[in-house]
Amino acid sequence: MTLTAPLTATTAPALPVAQLVIGKPVEEVVDLIPRLFNLCRGSQDVAIRLALGLPLEEAMRHHLSEDFARDHLVRLGVILPRHLGLDPLPIAQGALVFLPQQMPATLATFEAYLESGMGFSPVFKRLHDVFEKGEAVAHVPLVADEDLPTAQACENSIAARHFVHPLMLVVQRLKGRGPLWRAVARLLDLETCLTEELPNPRRLKNGWAIVPASRGNYALRAQAMDGVVTQFERVTPTDHMLAPNGILAQSLASLPAHKHHLAELVLDCIDPCSPVTLSGGQGHA
Repeated sequence: MTLTAPLTATTAPALPVAQLVIGKPVEEVVDLIPRLFNLCRGSQDVAIRLALGLPLEEAMRHHLSEDFARDHLVRLGVILPRHLGLDPLPIAQGALVFLPQQMPATLATFEAYLESGMGFSPVFKRLHDVFEKGEAVAHVPLVADEDLPTAQACENSIAARHFVHPLMLVVQRLKGRGPLWRAVARLLDLETCLTEELPNPRRLKNGWAIVPASRGNYALRAQAMDGVVTQFERVTPTDHMLAPNGILAQSLASLPAHKHHLAELVLDCIDPCSPVTLSGGQGHA
């Protein structure tokens, strides 16, 4: 009998951001943060300005929608097809081309969509076929405002934004909170980006700025005195994903040993914003 080592994930040490910004002029920090974390540059820009009480430009919300749409198109049209043995989609045509005319809301309409061959449906069909119910799933508490400033296990993800959408409930009953469920959340978020109905950035009473990001909700708190930053804290959706017994840990633990070669696909469906090295298991890259 061959024993299979459990899959584990290792991340690079976090950048000491607070040390880099505390004591620096506000203007320099506002310019630096989006450049340091340019994968979600727009969210970083809004969050640092909101946390410091600086005015937000009207166009910033539109820029967030554009950033998220681009990220979702690349993930659904290029990265996931690559894992699934599918040809990349011509995402330069824009998001509207790939959205269904009417979003499925029942099991019957979702199954019809999977067989349609339209838009992203081949990607979802392949995910549906590759993973059985309960495989690569994670059941963590849905994120609440009080959870955001702490890097604990919670569902702070795109899926959390669409948690009660009828299609999400259909997919959850069908397969569980796994790769297909998370990919479908991107489809719904892409539609939200086109209608510019993303959640509004907001500032909590305790000073934390909460800003939507293309992976969930981003939290940042900063203070300044005499034009110099004196406090800085940030917690990202990836911090919640990678927390002990969080989304990634549970997803890897529920991936059967004979499907460990799909671990990189699972990782890319979850989509942490920092490099992750997978080890253990059998046959995965």
